[in-house]
Amino acid sequence: MKRSILCLALLFVAFTAVFVAGAAAGAAAFRGTTSPLTPALKARMTGTSWHRGCPVPLSELRLLTLSYRGFDGRSHTGRLIVNRSVATRVLAVFRRLYRADFPIRRMQLVDAYGGSDFRSIEADNSSAFNCRPATGSSSWSNHAYGLAIDINPIENPYVTASGLVAHRASRPYLNRSRVRPGMAYPGGELVDAFRSAGWGWGGYWSGDRDYQHFSANGR
Repeated sequence: MKRSILCLALLFVAFTAVFVAGAAAGAAAFRGTTSPLTPALKARMTGTSWHRGCPVPLSELRLLTLSYRGFDGRSHTGRLIVNRSVATRVLAVFRRLYRADFPIRRMQLVDAYGGSDFRSIEADNSSAFNCRPATGSSSWSNHAYGLAIDINPIENPYVTASGLVAHRASRPYLNRSRVRPGMAYPGGELVDAFRSAGWGWGGYWSGDRDYQHFSANGR
């Protein structure tokens, strides 16, 4: 009897050790790489997210392939294109978010939506480079330089000074005091992760506020 109890106890200890080790391995399983754009990717982007006259050449951009946590709690692989000058810092941000289990809906290149910012937002897609003007402006957006990233744009909408949003699914998120998964808010993991890299947040703007928007210069 005592031998049976001892065996069960040893099995329990062994199982617990394996479980804890597995959990630790899962928490440390972030993977992220940075690479120059391939000829095939350049061809795909040309005429869609990039065109002649854009403020940066394709040679100045880098493809990030990285792990992120989905709203299902599982690990997924996403892709972002950013300026090569910020690639290492951006990977560090997403490593931190992954380890904090911060959920991201999806992460595809905006080219999957024909370069349409509207369609990308409708899909709640997190994205970075897109050679386009800033919202409501004729000047280049920081996205056109690969120096801005939008995260969970449905949960973190662009809100005009009068309180309007362009996407119906974002209306429940006009109430920023009720924090829900995937949201950006002061002191939250998302805002703090980008702040640690020296990036600013559109949620701090006056007038129109862009809760999804993080950029190297805060604009």
